[in-house]
Amino acid sequence: MEKEIVYLVVLFCALLGALGQVFFKLGSKTFELSTNLIYNWQFLIGLFLYGIATLIFVTMLKYGNLSVLYPIIATSYIWVGLFSVLFLKESFPMFKWVGIFLIIAGVVIITR
Repeated sequence: MEKEIVYLVVLFCALLGALGQVFFKLGSKTFELSTNLIYNWQFLIGLFLYGIATLIFVTMLKYGNLSVLYPIIATSYIWVGLFSVLFLKESFPMFKWVGIFLIIAGVVIITR
C-alpha cells in the first residue's frame, strides 16, 4: 500500500478518535462506574468510534513505521481542539492555536 494512502487512513483514525473523545466528554456528564453504562449512549458512541479508530490504526501498522504513523495520530489534538470549539463551545485562545501549528509542523517534518 502506498505510504500516502496509509498516512491518510491514519489521519482518518485521528479524526475518528477525536470524535470519540468529544462523545466521551458529552457522556461524562452522566458517567458513573456504579451505574449501567448501556444507557449512556454518548459514552457508547465514543467507545465505538475510538475502538474503530484503534482497529484501523493497528491494521495500518502493517504498512508503515510506528515512529512515523503514531505522530500522525497526534493530529487528534488538532481535531479535538476544533471539535471542542465547534461542538462544546469551549474557548480556544491564540496560544493554543500556536500549539496546533507546532503539532502540524512536527507531523509534516516526521512524514517527510
